[in-house]
Amino acid sequence: MVPFLAAAFFLTAILYASVGFGGGSTYSALLVLAGLDYRLLPILSLCCNILVVAGGSWRFGRAGITPWRSALAVTAIAAPMALLGGLMPIGRDAFLIVLGASLIFTGLTLLLPRKEGASGQPMAIARYMPLIAAPLGFLAGLVGIGGGIFLAPLLHLVRWNSARTIAATASLFILVNSMFGLAGQLLKRGPDMFGAALSGGLPLLLAVVIGGQIGSVLAIKFLPQNLIRWLTAALTIWVGARLLL
Repeated sequence: MVPFLAAAFFLTAILYASVGFGGGSTYSALLVLAGLDYRLLPILSLCCNILVVAGGSWRFGRAGITPWRSALAVTAIAAPMALLGGLMPIGRDAFLIVLGASLIFTGLTLLLPRKEGASGQPMAIARYMPLIAAPLGFLAGLVGIGGGIFLAPLLHLVRWNSARTIAATASLFILVNSMFGLAGQLLKRGPDMFGAALSGGLPLLLAVVIGGQIGSVLAIKFLPQNLIRWLTAALTIWVGARLLL
């Protein structure tokens, strides 16, 4: 089972990294389908998330793409809520329903058309987008994801900024939320659960590190962005439907 999971994590990291996300929700879903204790899922998924998006966040920042003032404003509001979400107790059935619905929503948002540049002036509501970060952060911490997959489509919808700037913001959002969400999960579950989650997860962590780097290269040099997004959406919707069914 571990070789299959490692291959699945590797593919997921390639696909998600190529569109600027971490893949935490799909990692969790794959672990559920593999029969892992649901209490361990957020810990392992968030660790994978951090490894995948850390490199992307660093590259965006180094290239001068990250809009630090606005990105930090959004992230600073979400991060404490991600910690709170990570601390919140949740039963197995509720966890699976929220995770499955999140995956399907994720897949559908990936199918939304996007333009490379900002299309016209930002909508009036765009200035209030940091306010939506609080519920997104809480949901991210609750189910063990970064939340950028929810934030980015909304930013595109209100024409908040250019596509590359939104991707950079989402990457930072995922990284910080994943760290705070992981802290909440560890405070809730204890260090023993952290050790249990990582004891058999080292091959999976290695797979996402390699897959994340390959995904970034493929996105830049080889594969069309639309094709990557459609493949990612198909995988995400299928896994989410499996969980709900």
